[in-house]
Amino acid sequence: MTNERLTLLSGDVLEEEVELTLAELCRSCRAPAERVFELVEEGIIEPVGRNPAHWRFHGIHVRRAHCAFRLERDLGVNLAGAALALDLLEELESLRSRMAGFGD
Repeated sequence: MTNERLTLLSGDVLEEEVELTLAELCRSCRAPAERVFELVEEGIIEPVGRNPAHWRFHGIHVRRAHCAFRLERDLGVNLAGAALALDLLEELESLRSRMAGFGD
């Protein structure tokens, strides 16, 4: 007999055009609203709307929030450092995409 190990993965697949409320973003990130407020204060995510009751977040914000929380949890990076790391990672991704266009 083989010894097989099954891994259960779960997640949300979101397109950038999708808009989420604060409650939906909290549920997706498994984080309380206070943690989301911290992400907004650091500029990691930028809601559309004047106040939290009317905030809407795009699909990309879910990815940025997850990544920020992972950097914080796994590497001990504070949210200001996570904001910088995310900006640099996105810049790197953009440059790689531009470089790939030169190879065609």
